[in-house]
Amino acid sequence: MKSDSVKKGMQQAPHRSLFHALGMTEEEMDRPLVGIVSSFNEIVPGHMNLDKIVEAVKLGVAIAGGTPVVVPAIAVCDGIAMGHIGMKYSLVTRDLIADSTECLAKAHAFDALVMVPNCDKNVPGLLMAAARINVPTVFVSGGPMLAGRVHGQKTSLSSMFEAVGAYTAGTMTEEDVKEFECKACPTCGSCSGMYTANSMNCLTEVLGMGLKGNGTIPAVYSERIALAKHAGMQVMEMYRKNICPRDIMTEKAFRNALTMDMALGCSTNSMLHLPAIAHEAGVELNVDIANEISAKTPNLCHLAPAGHTYIEDLNEAGGIYAVMNEISKLGLLNLDCMTVTGKTVGENIKNCVNKNPEVIRPVENPYSKTGGIAILRGNLAPDSCVVKRSAVAPEMLKHEGPARVFDCEEDAIAAIKGGKIVAGDVVVIRYEGPKGGPGMREMLNPTSAIAGMGLGSTVALITDGRFSGASRGASIGHVCPEAAVGGPIALVEEGDRISIDIDNNRLDLLVSDEVLEERRKQWKPRKPQVTDGYLARYAAMAAPACRGAILELPV
Repeated sequence: MKSDSVKKGMQQAPHRSLFHALGMTEEEMDRPLVGIVSSFNEIVPGHMNLDKIVEAVKLGVAIAGGTPVVVPAIAVCDGIAMGHIGMKYSLVTRDLIADSTECLAKAHAFDALVMVPNCDKNVPGLLMAAARINVPTVFVSGGPMLAGRVHGQKTSLSSMFEAVGAYTAGTMTEEDVKEFECKACPTCGSCSGMYTANSMNCLTEVLGMGLKGNGTIPAVYSERIALAKHAGMQVMEMYRKNICPRDIMTEKAFRNALTMDMALGCSTNSMLHLPAIAHEAGVELNVDIANEISAKTPNLCHLAPAGHTYIEDLNEAGGIYAVMNEISKLGLLNLDCMTVTGKTVGENIKNCVNKNPEVIRPVENPYSKTGGIAILRGNLAPDSCVVKRSAVAPEMLKHEGPARVFDCEEDAIAAIKGGKIVAGDVVVIRYEGPKGGPGMREMLNPTSAIAGMGLGSTVALITDGRFSGASRGASIGHVCPEAAVGGPIALVEEGDRISIDIDNNRLDLLVSDEVLEERRKQWKPRKPQVTDGYLARYAAMAAPACRGAILELPV
């Protein structure tokens, strides 16, 4: 046992005295020490139930012969952080979570881990930590929120943001907005559509790091408590078999994750997180293979915000394993990958049937023959950018229009809500990348304002920042290189024509090379927006979005 280094022998008598100070018995000290990393807090709706999940995990670990010890991880609610300086502190917590968990686990010599995350950055942050620490580890999330219901129709957080845009446009009253406000988010849990949190919890199942149902069993279901108990029991089985995260998170497993990303229509943030997790697992994941995988992977699910079904519907239809089984009919999955169940992917998904072909389309009748996410390149994004193709109106898959240029999110929102953006425009929001933001803010407010004002099928938005999984429309993010390092997006001027061709994976600024070169000579780096604290350190170390915005030591 790794924990013997703090529990066994005369030299460890002082260590044992501290375990006694915790009230730990000698019987507990004789068992494997299992760290339960809890993201519980009382500010994030997706995390307010994690205390109950953690208690269930503890019971499962103890039943199976381990000694559970709870340690914390922080969490930021992206919805509450949205649209102000708080959003600069969202993505950056992913690496803080990974670092702090590494510190806790290695400093206390845990033999195994159960990760209990739920929301946007906690899931990838703890997956990164799991790969780094590499002791037997199982994930069990807090589960998704149930969909809201307004006027008999299901709804969610994205509808809430769009309601604000509709109010600005005069198509909703204050009373209408208030009703949405009170009913859109009816329970605890991660927001109810295929947003980033649920995308990453579902992909955790695909990667093999979570048990069946981890991504889809609603937070308020008793079944979620039972799942947590099984996670605690299963980590002990993994400990006995010495199955570790790097045995599971292999190159083949990441290809499975990208394949299912396309089939499910996950958040574009997965294109930040999967490469970052892979990097920690010693796997280089080039985002360009996303197009190769997308070209042969049908999109089978149109969950909110792309459609009118929700994670609870996906759960009832058979969950992630049912979608995987459907996709496996095309031979697109590596079925021999190991998982936390101790079985292979193929063994796990066998006989998991699609119970609702309206929620999970059969492979013979997909929403589209290609996947939900596309990587674009062109002279505006020579190192790539990303769009959630499955959430783009068909008429916007190919678009050309004049650039409306803004150097921060706030200025763009003011213009949209002020009626200054019209059909055909291409809104460009720059200096919001990993370094330039710093922190690569999500742009849910401007995309929701565009949709709420009835411009979702006529206006595109391009940014070196990123989008919430709740964003929909021709929202193109992660433009690399970013403006802060002199990328072409920094050279765009008001009125320049921009061409978008999603089907052909192109994003181009229709300005000659000669003109761009002259502009480049005149360009000067923008003054850093933050010069102290964690954000300044993050900005100094952040890699480009196309490499997962991982942190690197300065050269």
